[in-house]
Amino acid sequence: MKKFVALVGTNTKDATNRKLLQFMKQHFAGQADIELMEITGLPMFDKPQDMHVPDRAQAMAKEIDAADGVIISTPEYDHAVPAILMNAIEWLSFGIHPFADKPVMIIGASFGSLGTSRAQEHLRQMMDAPEVHARIMPSSEYLVGQSLKIFDDEGKLNDTEKVAQLEALFADFQQFVNISKELWHSTQVDKELLDNRNNIKA
Repeated sequence: MKKFVALVGTNTKDATNRKLLQFMKQHFAGQADIELMEITGLPMFDKPQDMHVPDRAQAMAKEIDAADGVIISTPEYDHAVPAILMNAIEWLSFGIHPFADKPVMIIGASFGSLGTSRAQEHLRQMMDAPEVHARIMPSSEYLVGQSLKIFDDEGKLNDTEKVAQLEALFADFQQFVNISKELWHSTQVDKELLDNRNNIKA
């Protein structure tokens, strides 16, 4: 059974993006081990001159390294991802590179009717940056709009079409992870290049 880290892309207490990941954890329990990861507890990124990475970021990186893949659920704030998610990704690409060649699935929920299309596009650009170098699953936009109405009292998605779409995308993600494992030739080279960039920066 594969192990996935599910990154909650917000620090909002009752976030529907957290509910979406919690639903996935329960719904796909027989297919994969999905563990939610909060992005709180990190200081504001300030590119420290001593290249010190906070213990919290190092612990998060260790869990991501050990996972077969990462699922990120993001809300949309003014056509972009939340600042706290950007901050987490900054720390997770500064001197450490847990996302390098790591399969990533991007999803999102929002209160509005349009979902998180632009935030997901923004996040794809970030995750594709040279310092992050993730492998993002293509053609996999999953948009949950009107998210305040789509979960029942038990935290389950009450839209059967959305559930069916999520099941299909998750099956594709599992296959994407399998395919990514065959693309190992460049992984070590990529990580060495990232380490060399860090040495130049330092």
